[in-house]
Amino acid sequence: MPDPDYIRRLRAAYLDLMRDSLIGKLNQDSALPSSNVDGYRADYREQGWDWPSKAPSMIGALRMENVRRECERVIEENVPGDFVETGVWRGGAAIMMRAVLAAHGIADRRVFAADSFRGFPAQSAPDTNFTVGGVADFAVPLEEVKGNFARYGLLDAQVVFLEGFFKDTLPAAPIERIAVLRLDGDLYESTRDGLALYQKLSPGGSLIADDYFLFEGQRRATDEFRNAHDIADPIMRIDHFGGYWIKR
Repeated sequence: MPDPDYIRRLRAAYLDLMRDSLIGKLNQDSALPSSNVDGYRADYREQGWDWPSKAPSMIGALRMENVRRECERVIEENVPGDFVETGVWRGGAAIMMRAVLAAHGIADRRVFAADSFRGFPAQSAPDTNFTVGGVADFAVPLEEVKGNFARYGLLDAQVVFLEGFFKDTLPAAPIERIAVLRLDGDLYESTRDGLALYQKLSPGGSLIADDYFLFEGQRRATDEFRNAHDIADPIMRIDHFGGYWIKR
């Protein structure tokens, strides 16, 4: 019978490699020209301050580790539900979600990846410090995202893609319960649309707001929702950008 400690170490090594590869740290993937950073900077990639040229995720090491940690936590604590990300770019964080399921041999949870796969919807007044126009690199076609999952051997029936704007796809999404809900739509309305899934988040599950401490639109939508639903669970800071709380 395999040594449980060996299995834990093997699983951790796999997910460490996934984290570093997904953010472009493993091969020191240089930054996209549109992020106005020259070459590869380890300190920027830790915080997600630049956008990698080829790697599947721009969220940096700290937020990627948060995705991994919370997915593993809900598994260990038997919190029921699927993993959901709204706003996936090239798919990196959702790929990590699927990798955690693979590492733990779990076949009865799914990963939902919701995105327009063609860019942002129109901005609204609360989006005071974020501009969606003029950055073509943010629009990543669905087939490219699927290709990124396939490169890691993680494109299968446990991954469900919801293509379209959140207001159109999320209300009818075939999701019963959620264990980890990650909101990365950046904008006020995109965040508000994603928060409509909160009623399906299981007690003990995680709500991750990728840009809560950076973008006014996401912070305002999140604060309004928490106030309206008397949510007092503390928001814990991940890095310069993101925060999360555990639903109690």
